[in-house]
Amino acid sequence: MTARKRQAWNYTPELPLRSAPFLHWPLRPVAITRHLVKTWRPLTSRVFMLAVAFGLWQWARPSLAEAESLRLGWILEIWVRNIVVLAVVAGGLHLFLQRHRVQGDGLRYDGRPLTRNKSLFLFNDQVKDNMFLSLVPAMLVATAWETLGWWAYANGVAPHWSFSDNPVWFIVLLGLIPIWSVLYFGAGHWLLHRRPVYTHVHSWHHRNMNIGPWSGLSMHPLEHVILYSDILLLLVVPSSPVHMLFAMMHHTVGAPMSHTGYDAVRLPARQRFELGDFHHQLHHRFIECNYGGLESPLDELIGAFHDGTPTGDRIVTERLRRLSEARQPNP
Repeated sequence: MTARKRQAWNYTPELPLRSAPFLHWPLRPVAITRHLVKTWRPLTSRVFMLAVAFGLWQWARPSLAEAESLRLGWILEIWVRNIVVLAVVAGGLHLFLQRHRVQGDGLRYDGRPLTRNKSLFLFNDQVKDNMFLSLVPAMLVATAWETLGWWAYANGVAPHWSFSDNPVWFIVLLGLIPIWSVLYFGAGHWLLHRRPVYTHVHSWHHRNMNIGPWSGLSMHPLEHVILYSDILLLLVVPSSPVHMLFAMMHHTVGAPMSHTGYDAVRLPARQRFELGDFHHQLHHRFIECNYGGLESPLDELIGAFHDGTPTGDRIVTERLRRLSEARQPNP
């Protein structure tokens, strides 16, 4: 790591960042297998989100009979449950990493503290601002989308298949949901960066130049609507509520984990719980790059991929210059 990089970041993963091997031709089966094994290891956010989805399906869901009609009782139960899940995950990570600093700055990308006493944020405090936007509008929108999903399954609007109906498709769809999530997010995210949508909507999220767990869902309510709308796919393809819950946990649980600002949580016996996303951390610093994820071809297709190196800095700086010139009014 160069001296310049040490000044720019407190910590980085191995650089340069590389997109998923299944995005490159010729396909390399061994590399693809390694990637899948790495992203589906037990101590990863992806497996954790899947476990949460199965847990909610088993113990914290309405029955399909209840969901046939839109009654306040079961909808309120979903809303409260969503708030609890978010508070446990985002709140727990915030207390562990930011408030009590159990890990210090170990594996932390940006060593600067989160912002306080700045009028840019509600309550003049980044954390309080982020908590309000996450717990109030985000969970209301998440509950609305999930309610629509349960109602659609219960009334035959969405094709409902259980594991016993088609075990192979059930498992394959679980594997496809993370890919769908990142593809949908990347496309929607790029659109949110177009003016004037960025100015009036997405700029709320980019007030967080340095990020913490509560920053993941800190955004304009309209962006919450767009973010969670990826479950519309499951109203078309055969699926089960488990798939819907897994897709939703990519936001309710995944957003806080990917915005911790840390590469991983250190565990006993030299183990790590992988949760950070340096690719997206670069987006928060440079803004006009890395709209998608490492499993999306978008950024490389449009020349917006920042690999975390000084070369990536120069490429993105030049991209920012061109975008700025294009936005200037013609003389």
